[in-house]
Amino acid sequence: MDTLKDFWKLAGLRYKSHPWHGINIGEDAPDIVTVFVEVVPSDTLKYELDKETGYLKLDRPQKFSNIIPAPYGFVPQTYCWKSVADYCNSKTGRTDIVGDGDPLDICVLTERNIMYGNIILQAIPIGGFRMIDGGEADDKIIAVLKQDEVYSQWKDISDVPASLVTRLKHYFLTYKDMPGHQMQRCEITHTYGREEALHVIDLSRKDYTKKFGKLENKLSIAAMEAISFGQDLIQANKKK
Repeated sequence: MDTLKDFWKLAGLRYKSHPWHGINIGEDAPDIVTVFVEVVPSDTLKYELDKETGYLKLDRPQKFSNIIPAPYGFVPQTYCWKSVADYCNSKTGRTDIVGDGDPLDICVLTERNIMYGNIILQAIPIGGFRMIDGGEADDKIIAVLKQDEVYSQWKDISDVPASLVTRLKHYFLTYKDMPGHQMQRCEITHTYGREEALHVIDLSRKDYTKKFGKLENKLSIAAMEAISFGQDLIQANKKK
């Protein structure tokens, strides 16, 4: 066990953790969650995580004058798949919605200016939007920055000024559409509060475990096999 701990300690010093899989969601999740920030309001380019490498990649220039109203990213070790889709279907009365196959999106409200992405922070979920993007469940969790000096008083999305909620909705409903098009790609069917947001986070964690399993266990087994193989090589060389 000590050998395995030493292995992970050295690996942590040598290699950068993958933001989706290698960063812990947080010991107090879903009440307080880790957030990996991809985009901030000052960005004129849309960045998103490259799932294979774990680096941010340029997705596209922001098409129009509307900007993301608050830091935006995802919750590590979550996945929008069957459980999230089934819940969305049950709430909308539909049967055709599927998960979008991405980590759970989250928007973090704060009175402080966060100037750049590619950072992690702690946030407290207070609600969310049940959004459907081209037939896929694409929930947007709304949270406040932990220990924010102003917005920490907001415990539920019902505490947030209606004008700010409307601004967030407008961004998510229009950021993929061309001006003048009659058909909207995205729709928001419900705005929900804190308790439902926590439930959606738990469902996305369940989907993550179903899809990827316990990565720590798989990696530990692989590490132990590698260590055992190395020890066998050492013993074999000693006998020569």
